[in-house]
Amino acid sequence: MPDEPKTLDPATAPTPATATTTRNPSAPALASGSPQASASRWTLGLVTVGLVLAALNLRPAITSLGALLEEVSAGLHMSGTVAGVLTSVPPLCFAVFGITAPRLARRFGPVAVVCAGMAAIFAGLAVRPFASGTAGFLAASALALMGIALSNVLMPVIVKRYFPDRVGTMTGLYSMALALGTSVAAAATVPMTEALGGDWRAGLGVWAVVAALAVLPWIPLLRDRDRGGLPTRAGLPTRAGRATGKATGSAAPLDTTPAPRVTRSRTAWALGCFFGLQATGAYITMGWMPQIFRDAGVPASTAGVLLAVTMVMGVPLAFVIPRLATRMKTQGPIVVALGLCGLGGYTGLFFAPASGAWVWAILLGVSNCAFPLALTMIGMRSRTGAGVVRLSAFAQSVGYLISIPGPLLVGVLYQHSGGWGLPIALMGGLMVPQMIIGTLAGRDRTVEDEC
Repeated sequence: MPDEPKTLDPATAPTPATATTTRNPSAPALASGSPQASASRWTLGLVTVGLVLAALNLRPAITSLGALLEEVSAGLHMSGTVAGVLTSVPPLCFAVFGITAPRLARRFGPVAVVCAGMAAIFAGLAVRPFASGTAGFLAASALALMGIALSNVLMPVIVKRYFPDRVGTMTGLYSMALALGTSVAAAATVPMTEALGGDWRAGLGVWAVVAALAVLPWIPLLRDRDRGGLPTRAGLPTRAGRATGKATGSAAPLDTTPAPRVTRSRTAWALGCFFGLQATGAYITMGWMPQIFRDAGVPASTAGVLLAVTMVMGVPLAFVIPRLATRMKTQGPIVVALGLCGLGGYTGLFFAPASGAWVWAILLGVSNCAFPLALTMIGMRSRTGAGVVRLSAFAQSVGYLISIPGPLLVGVLYQHSGGWGLPIALMGGLMVPQMIIGTLAGRDRTVEDEC
């Protein structure tokens, strides 16, 4: 990736809590009751609402389709191969489109790109129920996934820019909303479809309404693109987001440090691989866990509830884990704890899938919370806004590329071995490199140090 210009765009420049320059002692602090302070509180509140609504819409395009895949395949006359390819499209789109986020953010600002991403999600979800063929359906799905990919990358950037002193809290908040949107879309799509007359097109189209709401909070924030700094409640951080000093509430001078070339950073590569391994486990769980339980004799309805339990575990833990991570010097212990939960869950699936089904579902749900941990570490492993943009795009693009073959490989092993022993052993075995690489990614350093 080519070097950045020496002067950063204000949209990706660090806030006062991430700048390395000193504050101007003569700059007057904002009074708590001043118009500027009120505007700042209003802005931060609007960003918080925008983050939550955006996160709620980052997975329904995928999980709602999964719930109705059989009906969609029959309605559009898809072959089994095409339906299988459709399930592999999300990580591919995340990898391909996510890598463009830094360039777009430098040109238009991260807020504008997230706003456009939400609009793309709405447009894709609104159009695809009306597709008359497979090509149109895939194109509309790709449009929605493009918006998701851009927003995936820039969520940590928005958090770093507006809430530099609360990276863990805000990452936990939108990770919790993301987990909630994932589980609700998976559980509610089929009942809503039945309530709307059993038409899968209506069941999928409902989620376009939710996506439209997510566009609204970002529109007033578009004017913020040209601001060089934002009033914050923290001072200058030293490393990994740990803030020191007092806030002045004034805009800091722009940091003219070029964005790091993250491809030269071992930490960036470790983060990318860790992100890919945890995404592999998550997609395998979402795609195959119900079938594992059903083949073990668990009723189909119960198998669906077990998957919902696994997904719901991410709602409270996605809020707790990022906050805990930001209070620790290194995040390796959390990585290992989550990995051990995954090993326990897969070991249970191997030896007693039916008798301990609820325990295994809970353990795998805890293990899947490596996702919000990875997002938190992305925000902690760079000191500047431009660095977070680069690192987020790199780690997520590399990670999603790594995750693409996982679910397909599990399906091939299941088909050729005639059982779940070998696929489950593979899933459990992936926990070991995930713990090792995640521990390396969680060391107390930044990509700027290594570049």
